[in-house]
Amino acid sequence: MKGSSLENPAKRLPLEGVRVLDISQVMAGPYACMLLGDLGADVIKIEPPGSGDQTRGSMGFRMKGPDSLGFLNMNRNKRSVAVNLKTDAGRQLVLKLAEDADILIENYRPGAMRRLGLGYEDVRQVNPRLVYTSISGFGQSGPWSDRPGFDLMAQAMSGVMSVTGYPGGPPVKCGVPVADIGCALFAIYATLAAYIGAQRTGEGQYVDAALFDAAMAFSVWDICDYWGTGTPPKPLGTSNKMTAPYQAMKCADGYFVMGANNQKLWTQLCTLMDRRELLDDPRFAAIASRLANREALQDELERTFETKPKDHWVRTLLASGIPAGPILSYPEAFESEHGRARAMRMEIDHPVEGKVSNIGFAVKLSGTPQQVRRHPPRLGEHTREIVEELGLSHDELAARGAFSA
Repeated sequence: MKGSSLENPAKRLPLEGVRVLDISQVMAGPYACMLLGDLGADVIKIEPPGSGDQTRGSMGFRMKGPDSLGFLNMNRNKRSVAVNLKTDAGRQLVLKLAEDADILIENYRPGAMRRLGLGYEDVRQVNPRLVYTSISGFGQSGPWSDRPGFDLMAQAMSGVMSVTGYPGGPPVKCGVPVADIGCALFAIYATLAAYIGAQRTGEGQYVDAALFDAAMAFSVWDICDYWGTGTPPKPLGTSNKMTAPYQAMKCADGYFVMGANNQKLWTQLCTLMDRRELLDDPRFAAIASRLANREALQDELERTFETKPKDHWVRTLLASGIPAGPILSYPEAFESEHGRARAMRMEIDHPVEGKVSNIGFAVKLSGTPQQVRRHPPRLGEHTREIVEELGLSHDELAARGAFSA
């Protein structure tokens, strides 16, 4: 089996035996490849000598060694090869790796891999069954394709920022990188679909994934609202354009979230709050009228909510079957009894850092649960190992500049 030297051998994982070449940096590409590694794939991370992935030294809290905590959270279950793609020897090494690979994922600027002699057409000459996935800011085609693209630009230019924040306020991006992570997830589902197809036909294909497209794909509700009414959607804060009340509410000691988003729950809410007069108020008689009078509705409800603390309201509403919850910080969420029960924080062993916190697996498989088989690799940690697996001479390649910065 490819990459069979597992640190924690256990039940065969779904992607065991699948080899992935990770020629990516920063977030979307490395995150996508890590997900494949978590499922058992042998992920070989190709990095520039000397500096490695940009996030090793520049993304998040620095620890004992040279790698940031951001890098350590997106690169477990990989082996690292430090190779200079600008040299003939480096390119030949990658093409040799591609001969036996199943998937290649890269996120260089469009055209960069082709100029290096490692584009899809180059690689498919040595392996026609390979699935080649390119991740970029704006895709491989279209007038914006050659622009540099990061999460912020994708959020701004996709429409996402136009509906984020509060009415009349300055532009606000989502607090998490939805374009980056969303693109990684879309890229993985397409890549695995193409891989399954290649098992049947023997023919791989090219996958073009863009942060811009991924951000737009999240706009299902918002764009339908525009297509249906002709009016572009605008920011609503924590409110919802389809139903009300469904938002954050001010209470005696801060805010909590709740949703009485159908007529039955609305009736229960008014009864629970001892505000049955609201049921007879024509401004709030139906969802459409509550939406039309959203601000007045919030004012009326907060008059009552402000009399007691959030813990009281969350507990009381939940007991009546009305969805509600506190607004937690990240520490509170990860350390909550539910966050711990779902194992959303885990510690992995690292040869330099010791125990390192990592985000847990976002989905759980009952028969073949994901595993951390390898620590996030040190730069070039597996270069000699992988070169020798190919039957090549590490020293000869080094003499030809394959591993020099």
